[in-house]
Amino acid sequence: MSVRATASNAALVPPPAKLHPTLCKVTERLARELANPTSCVPDWSDYEWTVARAVAAVHGISPLLARSLQWQGPSTWTRFLDEQRAHTAARHLRIQALLRSIDQEAREAGVAATALKGAALHELGLYAAGDRPMADIDLLVRPTDAERMAALLLSLGYRQSGVTWKERIFTHVDEHAPAAFGEHSNNSLKIELHERICEKLPWRLTDASEFIFPLQPRPGLNGYPSNGSLMRHLLLHAAGSMAFQGLRLLQLHDIALLSTRMSESDWNEIAASGSADARVWWAYPPLELMSRYYPSKVPRRTLAVLSDACSYFLRALAARKSLVEVSYSYLWVRAFPGIEWSQSIPECLAYAASRVRPNAGHMAQRKYVATTQTWAKQGEWSRLSQGRRIVRWLASRQTRPTVMHAISAAFAHIE
Repeated sequence: MSVRATASNAALVPPPAKLHPTLCKVTERLARELANPTSCVPDWSDYEWTVARAVAAVHGISPLLARSLQWQGPSTWTRFLDEQRAHTAARHLRIQALLRSIDQEAREAGVAATALKGAALHELGLYAAGDRPMADIDLLVRPTDAERMAALLLSLGYRQSGVTWKERIFTHVDEHAPAAFGEHSNNSLKIELHERICEKLPWRLTDASEFIFPLQPRPGLNGYPSNGSLMRHLLLHAAGSMAFQGLRLLQLHDIALLSTRMSESDWNEIAASGSADARVWWAYPPLELMSRYYPSKVPRRTLAVLSDACSYFLRALAARKSLVEVSYSYLWVRAFPGIEWSQSIPECLAYAASRVRPNAGHMAQRKYVATTQTWAKQGEWSRLSQGRRIVRWLASRQTRPTVMHAISAAFAHIE
C-alpha cells in the first residue's frame, strides 16, 4: 500500500462533532452488511470510506467483509479488506502452530487447559483460516495448574509481562511493536492465562468458571464441555464488553454463528439456569442485540426465559441502546459506564464511588495500560491524574482514546 505523509494525513481527522454521526452511520451499515449482505454500494464520501476502514478494523470484521460483501466499493477499500484477510490468514497459521506446541508440551507435562473463544470457534469449523482475527490466545487452567502452565509458557520463549484482575499476560521475549493500523501477520502473539472466567458487571465479579472447564479434562488442550458452555462464555464476554462500550461486531457474529450449531439441549443448558436462579441475568442483552441483526437465531422460549432472568431496568435500557452506544464505535468518555448493569442500589452506589475514587488496583491497571498499549501511549487522557480527568470531563466532552487512535490511524494510512 502506498501511503502519503503520515503526519499531514492524521491532521485530516474531522472534529468529534462531525465524526460521531459518521461513526453511527457507518457502523450500522457495516453491521447489517455483515449479517445480511446486499448488492447496493454505500454512497459514501472519501472521508466516510476512511472512517469505514477504521470501523472495520476496530470491530475485527475486515477479513469477513472481504469474503462476504457483494459489492466492491472504491479500490482503496477493497484493497484494504483483501490485505487484512491475507494478514489474518498468515497469522492464523502462526497461532495454530503455537497451539500445537502448547498442546504437546501440556500433554507431556500432564497439564490440562481449555483453549478459549476464537480457538474453540475455529476448532468447530465455524471459521476458515483468514476469517477471524485473534489478538491473542486465551487459555483456562485450574488454579492448581497455573504455575505449571506458566513454566510451560516460559519454556516456549514467553515471559509474563502483566497481570490484571482477569488474567496473566505472556508475551514473547522477542516481542516487537504491533502494526499501526489493523491486522498484520508479523504482530507478536500474546497469551492470556486465566484461572477463572469472569467479567465485571460493572463492579461485581460475575464468575462462570464452573460451566466452562471440562469435568474430566485430559492433559493437553481441551474443548468446552458443550456448545452451550461456549455460548455461555461468549455471552458473558459480550455482556462485559457492552457494559464498558467495548463490544465488537465480531463478537455478535461469533454468537450468531454458534447459534446455528446449538441443539435444543444446548439452549436448555442456558435457559434452565436462567429460570432456576439469576446466574445468567446478563445473557439477555447481548442475545437481544444480536437478534436485531441476525433474526431467528435464538429459540423464542430461550429469549423469553433469559428476558425474565434479566432485571426490568437493564432489559429496558438494553432494548433502547444502539449498537454504537455499547461498542468501540462509541466516541465519548462516560463517567459511569455500565452503571445500569448494577443489580442493586448499594452496588450502584459502590460502583459510582469506585469511579470517582479508584482503588490502588485500578490505578495500577490504568498505569499498566498507559505504558503498554499503543493507543494509550499516543493520547494525553491515559496519563492524566484522576483529579485532572474529572476536571477535564466536567469542562468539555472527552473522546475515547481507543476510538480516536483507530480513526487517526485510518486517516494516517490514506493512499
